[in-house]
Amino acid sequence: MAEPVPPPIPKSSFGAKFRYGAEAALFFSFIGLFRILGIDGASALGGFIGREILYRTSVTKRARDNLKKAYPEKPADEVESILKEMWDNLGRTIAEYGHLDKLSMHGKDPRIQVDNLDMAADVIAKQGGKGVLFVSGHFANWEVMPFAATQFGLQGGEVYRPLNNPYIDRWMVRQRIKNGPADQIAKGASGTKKIFTLLRGGKSIFLLVDQKTNEGLPAPFFGRIAMTTPAPAALALKLGAVLLPARNERIGGARFRMTAYPPIEFVPSGNHDDDVLALTIKINEAIEKCVRERPSQWLWIHRRWPKPGDVPRSRRGREAAQALAGAGVRVEREGSSLT
Repeated sequence: MAEPVPPPIPKSSFGAKFRYGAEAALFFSFIGLFRILGIDGASALGGFIGREILYRTSVTKRARDNLKKAYPEKPADEVESILKEMWDNLGRTIAEYGHLDKLSMHGKDPRIQVDNLDMAADVIAKQGGKGVLFVSGHFANWEVMPFAATQFGLQGGEVYRPLNNPYIDRWMVRQRIKNGPADQIAKGASGTKKIFTLLRGGKSIFLLVDQKTNEGLPAPFFGRIAMTTPAPAALALKLGAVLLPARNERIGGARFRMTAYPPIEFVPSGNHDDDVLALTIKINEAIEKCVRERPSQWLWIHRRWPKPGDVPRSRRGREAAQALAGAGVRVEREGSSLT
């Protein structure tokens, strides 16, 4: 079997190459520092930077607003506690990128525990050649899910969004390959073909589905409309793949637990557009349940919900927004004109 090959560096202008090179030099300087400190030291330093520095940046206001809208009943001190732990986790996660090769469930010092993955393996065995879509979000160190599943023995591919800097992106792919799936699938047309091939071969696909997608469908998330990718639902319906929610949890320092949940149950009605929306709503419900189990380990800094005045870009998205608004689903407290 041939060794997996990271994506090639795309051609670019001299100015772009210079900028990418400068960014990469700074990035790898920090990675070098984190490598010197070891995984536990790097994680601790990253947590300190998150709690004491990143927490004090203006980005925290967005996270605070998101939290207050999701949990209007929580007192201010509890919200701030969640925010500090979120930044601690994010700082640790960034520092741990220098040590992805150590995030393993095997060896003398295993860093990953798994919960309920035997259930996932049974589901896969009973599928009769159909694939499985693991759907998750930015929980704890989000690189853990595909690592844990791969090391458990589940074959498949990881879908990722390429970074703007091609040098850093290529390095990141190399790190993921060391402990995770050999198939690193960049979002895009060619990536979609690879996903189809793997699912039709009875393999698994690992997806993070918790970020805003303007081209997606409006689906409730914490009681408000959130633009959500319809890709997992569409793939599951087209190929008969099973949807398995999963969550990563930091259980102390640079140690994690990856939990798989029972499959999302869904009976298609036969109307494709309605079924994609209904199944997308179920996926959001599963992700929301995971967030609620430990909200401080989800990335609240995302622009997850539309701003006032945002409108879905696709016709299907606009029609879905109108249908949900007609059913009484809240759009935005500020009165976002999704419909």
